[in-house]
Amino acid sequence: MIHGYHVIWGAYGFWLPNDPRGSWSDFVSSWELARFGRATKSIDRVDVEPDEYAAWRERARRALKYSAVTLSGEQVLAIAEGFRQFARKSGLGIWACSILPEHVHLVLARHRYKIEQAANLLKGEATRRLLRKNLHSMKQFQKTENDRLPSVWGGRTMEGLSGRRRSDLQGDPLCRRESDSRRQAVTEMEFRDAISGT
Repeated sequence: MIHGYHVIWGAYGFWLPNDPRGSWSDFVSSWELARFGRATKSIDRVDVEPDEYAAWRERARRALKYSAVTLSGEQVLAIAEGFRQFARKSGLGIWACSILPEHVHLVLARHRYKIEQAANLLKGEATRRLLRKNLHSMKQFQKTENDRLPSVWGGRTMEGLSGRRRSDLQGDPLCRRESDSRRQAVTEMEFRDAISGT
């Protein structure tokens, strides 16, 4: 029986479809990125030489149509508020949440929505919150109000941990808190307040 899902998605420009370490992408839809290789669909971790990878990543990120998104502390709090809003509205259980500058991890309870739909609805509510607070990173690329706004989110959403009991998730290395020297200055209390609405 499936009890929950570990869902991961990146901000625009974080994990590219042809990343040498592997990706969950079937194809590269961007002409700008296609010159850096075919999609590298794989669930296996691939080791790469760090200096070569850093040079590849820098060249590929410069070729993106828009600047890669790095979320600020204020944006992280707005996204957390969007997640809270959707969870309250839908009854979706959020067991764990980590919003980092370049990607998001959520551990979500099983729900009536398919997990891909729940992830897309969470992204949508977070995006609406960013727009309402005038914090959308891609707003500068919208020429007129009628133009479609580029997404702050990257391509595919990855999910895992199916068939796990809630008590098993606490010690899971996929769910432990990540320490990231690039993490923005958002205190744990601010984040907890944003996600819980207190």
